[in-house]
Amino acid sequence: MKSERVTLAQELHDGIAQELVALGFSIDAVISKYPAADNKSEIRAIRFKIIDLIEKVRRDIHELRSGDDLPQSLADTDLAFEVNQIAREIVRNIEKHSQATALTMSFSDNGIGGVTGKTGSFGILGIQERVEKLNGVIAIESDHHGTRIVATIPLKNLAKSDKHDSSSDHR
Repeated sequence: MKSERVTLAQELHDGIAQELVALGFSIDAVISKYPAADNKSEIRAIRFKIIDLIEKVRRDIHELRSGDDLPQSLADTDLAFEVNQIAREIVRNIEKHSQATALTMSFSDNGIGGVTGKTGSFGILGIQERVEKLNGVIAIESDHHGTRIVATIPLKNLAKSDKHDSSSDHR
């Protein structure tokens, strides 16, 4: 049962939560584009409802994973959304065109390091679970010079099944 709860939490995080954040950004863009709009207050009210929904989804994710109360979390940023979109497009192109047998993703930063499995924080755990689910391997190095995460995922099964399947374009 825990595995199903974790999978559902991952899907909520990577699915509806991200889509709500994107919708919120779109509404922010409309508000900025039309600052004198007659219905600006109604649009802002919708934006605040989306913020409330995002927080509810985050609480639900946390409850699925642990049952504890969710601490106040930081709002997602434009950077996170854009990087996610870039990664999705890269993976789509690899699946569709490259004939590759493996995908290696590497992320590094020049921060303070210290990546650990914090109580109530499921980001790294979720990444590890997803890589393992895809029969991949992940390496995490973190020290006072920053953090480096490298994940390699085999694509052999993907290359065979998706090459002739036009429905793979929906990813």
